[in-house]
Amino acid sequence: MELEVSAEAKDKRLNRSIAITVVVLSVFMGLSNIKDGNIVQAMQQAQSDSVDQWNEYQATRTKIRITEVARTQLAATATGEAAAPALAGFAADIARYKSEAPGFAAQAKASSALYDALNIHDDQFDASDALISTAVSLAAVAALVESGWLLAAAWAFGGFGLFFGICGFAGWGFHPDVLSNFLG
Repeated sequence: MELEVSAEAKDKRLNRSIAITVVVLSVFMGLSNIKDGNIVQAMQQAQSDSVDQWNEYQATRTKIRITEVARTQLAATATGEAAAPALAGFAADIARYKSEAPGFAAQAKASSALYDALNIHDDQFDASDALISTAVSLAAVAALVESGWLLAAAWAFGGFGLFFGICGFAGWGFHPDVLSNFLG
C-alpha cells in the first residue's frame, strides 16, 4: 500500500503573487533596516552631543559662581593695590564664562532638536518594520491555506509598511502617532 501525497498547489498564480509579495517586502524591509540603523546611530550621537553641551554649560555656570565668590572674598579681605590685578583677572574670567555659556546652551538645544527630528524618522521605520513583518507573516499563511483574502490583507499591511518606509526615506514628517503611542 503506497500513499502518494501531492505537494503541488492548486492555484499557481496565487503562489506566484505571494512569492513576489514576500520578495518585494523583504528587500524593502532590509534596506529600511539599514537606513534605520544609521538613523539610530545619528540619534545616539545627537543625544551624546546634547548631554556634552549641557555639561559644558553647567560647568561654565559653576565656574562663574566660583569665580564670583573668589572675587568677592578677595575684595573683602585684600587691601591696597596688590589685589587689583587679581580682581581684574576674576572680572575678565567671569565675562568670558558669561559669554561662553549661551553658546553651550544653544548647541545643546540644537542637538536635542536634531534628536527629536531623527526620532520621527526612526518611528516611521519602526512602524514600517512592524507592518511589513505582519504582511510577510500573513502572506506565509495565505500560501499555506491558499487564501486570496489573506493575501489581500498582507498587501494592505505591506502597503502601509511601504508608505511609512517611504516617508522615512523621503524625510517626510508624517508620524505614526497612533502606533507610537500604543507601542511607546
